[in-house]
Amino acid sequence: MPAFRSNHEFKWEIPAKMVRALPMALGFLSAALASPERLRPIEPGARWVDDQGIAINAHGGGFLLHSGRFYWYGQHMVAGDAGNSAQVGVHAYSSVDLCEWHDEGIALAVSPDPKSEIVKGCLIERPKVIFNSQTGEFVMWFHLEEKGRGYSAAEVGIAVAEEPAGPFRFVKGLRPNAGHWPRNVPENSKRPLSPGERARLSGIAMSGGPIADFPIDLVYRRDFESGQMSRDLTLFVDDDGAAYLVTASEENATLQISRLTGDFLNVTGDFVRVFPNGFNEAPAIFKRRGRYFMFTSGTTGWAPNACRLAVADSIWGPWKPVGNPCVGTAEQKGTTFGAQSTYVLTVPGRANRYVFMADRWKPENPIDGRYIWLPLRWRDDLPVLEWTDSWIPTLGPD
Repeated sequence: MPAFRSNHEFKWEIPAKMVRALPMALGFLSAALASPERLRPIEPGARWVDDQGIAINAHGGGFLLHSGRFYWYGQHMVAGDAGNSAQVGVHAYSSVDLCEWHDEGIALAVSPDPKSEIVKGCLIERPKVIFNSQTGEFVMWFHLEEKGRGYSAAEVGIAVAEEPAGPFRFVKGLRPNAGHWPRNVPENSKRPLSPGERARLSGIAMSGGPIADFPIDLVYRRDFESGQMSRDLTLFVDDDGAAYLVTASEENATLQISRLTGDFLNVTGDFVRVFPNGFNEAPAIFKRRGRYFMFTSGTTGWAPNACRLAVADSIWGPWKPVGNPCVGTAEQKGTTFGAQSTYVLTVPGRANRYVFMADRWKPENPIDGRYIWLPLRWRDDLPVLEWTDSWIPTLGPD
């Protein structure tokens, strides 16, 4: 297929010092990027195969750049209803150009031990991996639900590896911030539920989506001792090396942002609530020119909905909603091109190059879910998402 050459062309260059540091085996990188006609175009929503011609199986993905290679981690799906739970684990792929991907195998496998939290049939969703330069470990966080409990456990799972492709070793599952109060609630709200409040809360059927008269200030107090709920999540590493967990919490009603410990294996207990009663999920966060940007979606189950964008001058907020970043037809804008956000990849060495990554879920046949990758555009210092049928990364100036 001919390379895409319209205004949708996406360009970057690799800094010279990074290229010099790459292993000789990656010397093909500069040649491949210098000859974009040799690259397979990214076709959002099309069937995407690896370098062996096998469909890429990495849904709800997270991405890592390490030693000149991009790593893509995602849920390994199988056909049929069973594919909506973890039957295999987390699959990993690697690439030097974001177009051609090599299968690195299963990075985190489900356990055969029926007592394990990650036994086959549990839920392992939205895996994200970051590298800790102090410990030398690759740390994976994911949304974990124990087998047979639906979405009631609402935990994070944490695993570690010595190599980016794994194998990852499961460390623990937990609910974050047990015994800690959010930093941005009034002091008089930092108290356990009264018997009356607890009775009121127990009488409300929580669906994971908006309900009338949602008890906006009760759920995080209910979960003070056990830890806060965590469902759709992402990780973010700031310029100073500090890492953060961003997760849908409080029965999906509120996003919570928590700072991780220095080894990235837990939270510190320092966290904030963002958009209480907003019902956001699928967070994807990145930083540009000192400002923080976050894409989320509404809570409509498997059905796609309109993307939401928020901005802040600090990771702690205040976060300001700025509307739907999608442009195009009413259907495209109303469904985020039929997809849901999972990650925004910041391209190294290029100040204005970012890739929006999303999934088209197919719960009736999860293995056939498709990937929607689009280069971000900018208008008035805000990101814009616009559909393109085909695009390729190429070298060139900003």
